[in-house]
Amino acid sequence: MASSLSCSASDLTPLLGSASTNLNTTLLAEFLCSRFTAISTRFTETTYAVDNTYLLFSAYLVFAMQLGFAMLCAGSVRAKNTMNIMLTNVLDAAAGGLSYYLFGFAFAYGAPSNGFIGRHFFGLKDYPSPDFAGDYSFFLYQWAFAIAAAGITSGSIAERTQFVAYLIYSSFLTGFVYPVVSHWFWSADGWASPFRPDDLLFGSGAIDFAGSGVVHMVGGIAGLWGALIEGPRIGRFDRAGRSVALRGHNASLVVLGTFLLWFGWYGFNPGSFLTIVKAYGDGGSYYGQWSAIGRTAVTTTLAGSTAALTTLFGKRLLVGHWNVLDVCNGLLGGFAAITSGCSVVEPWAAIVCGFVAAWVLIGCNKLAEKVKYDDPLEAAQLHGGCGAWGLIFTGLFATEGYVNEVYSGRPGRPYGLFMGGGGKLLAAQVVQILVVLGWVTVTMGPLFYGLHKLKLLRISDEDETAGMDLTRHGGFAYVYNDEDEASGKPEFMMRRVGPTDDASPCP
Repeated sequence: MASSLSCSASDLTPLLGSASTNLNTTLLAEFLCSRFTAISTRFTETTYAVDNTYLLFSAYLVFAMQLGFAMLCAGSVRAKNTMNIMLTNVLDAAAGGLSYYLFGFAFAYGAPSNGFIGRHFFGLKDYPSPDFAGDYSFFLYQWAFAIAAAGITSGSIAERTQFVAYLIYSSFLTGFVYPVVSHWFWSADGWASPFRPDDLLFGSGAIDFAGSGVVHMVGGIAGLWGALIEGPRIGRFDRAGRSVALRGHNASLVVLGTFLLWFGWYGFNPGSFLTIVKAYGDGGSYYGQWSAIGRTAVTTTLAGSTAALTTLFGKRLLVGHWNVLDVCNGLLGGFAAITSGCSVVEPWAAIVCGFVAAWVLIGCNKLAEKVKYDDPLEAAQLHGGCGAWGLIFTGLFATEGYVNEVYSGRPGRPYGLFMGGGGKLLAAQVVQILVVLGWVTVTMGPLFYGLHKLKLLRISDEDETAGMDLTRHGGFAYVYNDEDEASGKPEFMMRRVGPTDDASPCP
């Protein structure tokens, strides 16, 4: 826009030569050009303001997902552990905020850097920088993503993990493990990033637009290792090895959390464009990045909706009843899957994504039951399994036009296999799945194992049986009668019901 309003006094003077013999045409030309320059500057400033406001609003939506995670987790655990899981969700945001400020953002986006890890902007020193296209709103947005990954992990190890373990793993995940992965795939310096100026992986780079791999697989695989090393909750499997359902105590909180996450996903996926005022092509059209943002919101909606309905009828056929908790998890599985390709696929393809994601989740849950893996929120299956499918899906269904719009500046970039774009993008997506799996395994696996050996990971059997709200947090989340408000300890006041000694009839 600035270039279209630029002018030169030397170019403008001949046009004004006959305008008036009483005016100094050169001075007039300089004055008019200064006005054009001022208008151009104001348009540029307005563009920055609109883009930053859009990104800040998206950051607020993504942060609101923490409330969704908190409600979902609270409803999915038993009542005796409600305060504990709520506290861990607060901790993810608070500890993650400091660790991402001190180290995480620098490791992720500290440019200039190498292909493996960033090395500038520790503690936001020298940030914002004129050499880096980002502002404080960008930091806030990326922090919201980092704590989302930590929140996923907390669900896998719920109801049996020591508080100190949450502090350690949350800080390590948001301060190092997650930022390195985001550097690989989202930074312009990352070795597998589609934003690299040259030497793209398979001529494409891995397309993980909003984080099916970077966020969901990282959080899911970290939770997988934590739950495997801890082992299942007491009573989750009987002595014969059969599965015993330890149901959450409040389906209403699960549904509330699911809707909050759905709402936040409109900042998670569409917000990942980072800017909104950008025209495609030569400009001057109603179609631009604002249209792509709308399309991304549509594909997100369709994938989640399809996964929810597929889960509803699929579980009805498998177990014989309609289960709202399964539908909520299926919905979130569809969202986790579409997150990778939401900006580069057609809306009809999002329906395919959601349909397959539902069956991926059902299959992963069946496998988890067979190997006696216990994940109270199905986080590893949902975010890890459906996230991996989302990366594969992108390699199959990404369209040429949308890929070139979203990842512009490199014509002829590979796109989806099923859309006629060859297998290079799919190969890059498979590489991402493998390296994310490997990286999280070699970092979070040893961390959880070390905590286990130091007896800092799992609580005692006595504390687990009684519930961590009572043994670790001073009382239960719910007050059962007014007499208990002072002590905070629930006591069920029971008395015998029977005939009284006074048999006289009441007046």
